[in-house]
Amino acid sequence: MRIVFAGSPAAAVPSLEALARAHEVVAVVTRAASPQGRKRILTPTPVAAAAAALGIPVLEANRLDADATAAITALAPELAVVVAYGGLVREPLLSAPPHGWINLHFSLLPDYRGAAPVQRALIDGRGITGVSVFRLVPELDAGPVVRMREAAIPEGATAGALLEQLAALGADELVAAVDAIADGTATFEPQSGAPTFAPKLALADGALDLTATAPAVLARWRGVTPEPGAHATVLDERGEGERVKLLALARSGAEPIEPGHALLAGRTAVVGTGSAPLELIEVQPAGKRPMSGADWLRGRGGSATFEPGAAA
Repeated sequence: MRIVFAGSPAAAVPSLEALARAHEVVAVVTRAASPQGRKRILTPTPVAAAAAALGIPVLEANRLDADATAAITALAPELAVVVAYGGLVREPLLSAPPHGWINLHFSLLPDYRGAAPVQRALIDGRGITGVSVFRLVPELDAGPVVRMREAAIPEGATAGALLEQLAALGADELVAAVDAIADGTATFEPQSGAPTFAPKLALADGALDLTATAPAVLARWRGVTPEPGAHATVLDERGEGERVKLLALARSGAEPIEPGHALLAGRTAVVGTGSAPLELIEVQPAGKRPMSGADWLRGRGGSATFEPGAAA
C-alpha cells in the first residue's frame, strides 16, 4: 500500500522501519527539528533521522494545517499511519486517504486514552498493558480497533524501558493491521468498556510523595522515568528547599526510618517512605552531574531531609 507515516519520537521508529520493509512509505510527517541538549543544537526528530536513513522524503510540520493537508493529499496515499506524532488529525485530512488513518496506541483501549498511557499505567501499579491499532476518528483515541495485544509489565521496568518493549511489539501488530487492510480481511471492532484517560505528564507529576508507601513511591518513580523525571526537595538548615533529581531507586532491606529522612546504611543510601525505606542509587543535585546516592550523602555529612510530601 501507498502509506504516509506520521510520527516523531524514538518509540515510532520501529513501526516506520517495519512498514518500510513491507509496504511503500511515500513520505514521513514529523515535527520540526528542535534545540536539544545543553548546547541547544538543532536536532531532527528520531523519526526524521530514520526516514533519512531509509531514503524516505520528510515533511516537517508541527501542526497538520492547510499546507500540510495539501502536501499529504497531493501524495495520494491509500492509507495514513500515525504513531506518536504529537498533533491532531482533523477533517478534511482525516478522510483524505481512501482507507483513512490508523493509529498505534500503547495501551489496551479504551484504557488510558491520551498522551501518556505507558507512564500512567506504571504510576497506577498495573501489571498488564499492551498495544492497540485503531482507526482515527474525531474523538480522542475512540475509534474502532483492528489489532490488540496484551503484554506483561516486567518487574521494575521504567516508562522508558516499557515503551521500548511496546514499540517493538506494536510494530508487528501495525504491519499485520496494514496487511489485513491491503488484502481486504481487516475487521474493525468498536471499543468495549468505560474509557480511562492518560493526560500528558507535567514536571509536577515527577514530584515524589515520600509519605506514600514504598510500592507507591516506586510506581510513580517508574512512571516518570526518564520523563518528566522524578524529583524531591531537600531541605537545608534554614528549611529552604532545593530540587534533587532521583535517577535510580530500588527496594531496600534497611530498617524503617522517618518518611523523607535519608541516611547511609552501610555503603548504601536509603530514604524513608510511609512504609519501608528505598535505596537511593543515583541522584542529581541541581546544577551538578549525576552521582551515587551514597556519595551525595557523604558530601552532606551522611544524612539529608527531604520534604516528605510531593512538591513541584
